[in-house]
Amino acid sequence: MEISRKKPFFAIREPLTSYLDQYSRHLELPVKYDELAQYRESFPLFDKHDNNTLWDCLIYDESFYDELHENLLMTYSLLKTDGDKEITNHLRVERIDFCHFGNSKPFRVKIVNLLNDNYDYMYVKKADSSRVYGLELEHLLSPNFISYLVHEDTLVEEHIAGIPGDEFLKTELERPNFNRVRFVKEFIKFNERCFIRLLGDMRSYNYVIDITPDFEDEQYRIRAIDFDQQSYEGNKSVYLPQYFKENNPIIEMGMDFVSVATTRQYQFEERTLIARRLKLEYDRVDELIECMREDTISVPEKVEQLKQDLNQMSDTTVFNECTNMGDILKVQLRFMLSGHVAKLNF
Repeated sequence: MEISRKKPFFAIREPLTSYLDQYSRHLELPVKYDELAQYRESFPLFDKHDNNTLWDCLIYDESFYDELHENLLMTYSLLKTDGDKEITNHLRVERIDFCHFGNSKPFRVKIVNLLNDNYDYMYVKKADSSRVYGLELEHLLSPNFISYLVHEDTLVEEHIAGIPGDEFLKTELERPNFNRVRFVKEFIKFNERCFIRLLGDMRSYNYVIDITPDFEDEQYRIRAIDFDQQSYEGNKSVYLPQYFKENNPIIEMGMDFVSVATTRQYQFEERTLIARRLKLEYDRVDELIECMREDTISVPEKVEQLKQDLNQMSDTTVFNECTNMGDILKVQLRFMLSGHVAKLNF
């Protein structure tokens, strides 16, 4: 399966900017992406097992860093508390990291609470409309709340906590209390969520696993952390995590523990939940898709391929009239959720 390694950035422009303004996602930020790039030197960051994390720890000139430190704390307060300056009095930026890997070239900022040594992260990235559409759709149609802010070419995102999927598949599957059936169930539902809203490239290192202890067992939530491939690729399999070889251990587990009938049950359950969320946020989703329909977030050949792939997969012609990725997503939601929502007029 081919995925574009160098997906182009698509600038954020009208009407998406107005949408972000309306829903308090678009604010003037104290820090810009390019400012973080003004570091003096860097060195590799290793984890507690002495493995290279592919992140570099950055060093800045002291005269520049003092102002940057204050601006990062103010940005964090905007992200977390709508700009309450009081919280910054007991916070400190402990470290700024940079990752060369991936499309977004993110900076990761570690912020420590001086009163209890607890810490959190936020990410500063180049703003890309594909990613913003992905974040917003995740917020509206998934079970997960997403906090992010945009200003000009800078995107600031909260940290999504969890065990990285690739690490989880290496270390957690053989734990005595690991519940294979519950985990496979969550993957089936995650697979369905990605396909319905056309979020691509969910290989194991692009999502995390959130484990919640239950009174008798554990519950699992798979959460996407990479949204760059929202409605960009033409191959429909890119939007189905089940087809990535990195996820094969889960597929093999599913073949052993979950029947076809049970798989269909879980898919139906997830479609019902997405349909209910869509009902609650109908107007906002409609506005977002209208923005996407007026925008350019892919190239014509990929739009054409995805239309054909989805038509062939579902033995239908409903995607024939689509001319862009916004059109395709609109028809996809209507087609996939038609049996669960009484009225879908967008």
